[in-house]
Amino acid sequence: MSTTRKIAGATLAAALGVTTLGACGGGDTKDKGAGASDAPKSTTVTLVSHDSFNVTDTVLKEFERESGYTVKVLKSGDAGTALNQEILTKGSPRGDVFFGVDNTLLSRALDNGIFTPYEAKGLDGVKPEYVLDKEHRVTPVDSGDICVNYDKAYFADKKLAPPQTLDDLIKPEYKNLLVTENAATSSPGLGFLLASVGKYGEDGWKDYWAKLKANGVEVVDGWEQAYNERFSGSAGGKKAKGDRPLVVSYASSPPVEVLYGEPQPAEAPTGVSTGTCFRQTEFAGLLKGAKNEAGGKALLDFLISKKFQEDMPLQMFVNPVTKDAALPELFTKHGVVIDKPENVTPENIAKNREQWVKAWTSTVVK
Repeated sequence: MSTTRKIAGATLAAALGVTTLGACGGGDTKDKGAGASDAPKSTTVTLVSHDSFNVTDTVLKEFERESGYTVKVLKSGDAGTALNQEILTKGSPRGDVFFGVDNTLLSRALDNGIFTPYEAKGLDGVKPEYVLDKEHRVTPVDSGDICVNYDKAYFADKKLAPPQTLDDLIKPEYKNLLVTENAATSSPGLGFLLASVGKYGEDGWKDYWAKLKANGVEVVDGWEQAYNERFSGSAGGKKAKGDRPLVVSYASSPPVEVLYGEPQPAEAPTGVSTGTCFRQTEFAGLLKGAKNEAGGKALLDFLISKKFQEDMPLQMFVNPVTKDAALPELFTKHGVVIDKPENVTPENIAKNREQWVKAWTSTVVK
């Protein structure tokens, strides 16, 4: 699967990414947080992550000045691949902290016991709906909504209202307009499948997808192909002459189209069908067997600090999970708030994910 979070800006923002970064956190093995006076200096703490992790260099440098840890970021492919590698190296991890496991894969990580419990400093400032593990083996870091996006110009030209709900997508007027990612190979694709499970239940979602297939849904392997090649509303899709005005992407994709537009448009060229969404939450955890446990704990504290949480939206195009973090104007002006995303519990996902994906493949692809 491609990573969580990986919204329309992830590809363009990759040029801003880093491989080894100076940063800091502090504390001893008794859970002291960043800035502790007795923090060891000139030590390295390694963050293992999917490829979409990013942070402003100045934010890391400030963290470095406070405690002196150097953070090495080890990017390891998409979220599923990175998690698999940590499961295979359980007890002898490649780093100290793992970032990027989301609620679709959370139970797999917890069941394999790759994390050491740690209640990060500042966790009381995280919105309670994101704290899914009461044992604190993982710490919530960000959230994002997988949603259908639409090409505003197409629907204006056709004088057709864009779809807003899952039910709308199976109506005749939207036949042959939607492209989605394969649920077996893509995180957004899996999230969209889970949205249908949340909406129609275990007895109704397959029938929904049969109707969606009959209405001409196109399935491609991943987000890059769907959004930047097949979707007519994205900058990449326009260049590739994409002819699908509906695509499964993220609620944060429209602000990214504004940010990277040349010239930058006054209004986002794409919109979000707010009744089609599934919420992803990403977590980080202290890896069991970490060589620098104190540094790992300090790093977890940093990931939910206000400084990092407010930096994160324009670096990884996701939403903060803390109560006091403000969104940038780009998000508040051009983004949308998803009040009622569809939900499936991590336990239910863990129990049924593989059979759901197999059933989806038989229904839609074969």
